[in-house]
Amino acid sequence: MAVNTQDKAKVIGEYQRAQGDTGSPEVQIALLTHRINGLTDHFKTNVKDHHSRRGLLRMVSRRRKLLDYLRSRNADSYKAVIDRLGLRK
Repeated sequence: MAVNTQDKAKVIGEYQRAQGDTGSPEVQIALLTHRINGLTDHFKTNVKDHHSRRGLLRMVSRRRKLLDYLRSRNADSYKAVIDRLGLRK
């Protein structure tokens, strides 16, 4: 469920704007998406884990807020992140 340091560094390296960037909305959205995907796999085997499901809903909400912020500030970057992560169908 947790993201190990190698996976986290790989995701940060793919989505960072400049060297050493870890706080931009693109990086935060990518990290949250990676964690959310890990939790959805967890819920396929642990259906009754409602405590973790609450955490999943908080992460989805935080990602939605970051996406809204990014869309209001930079629409081109928003579209690029959505396409790269495959969030909208």
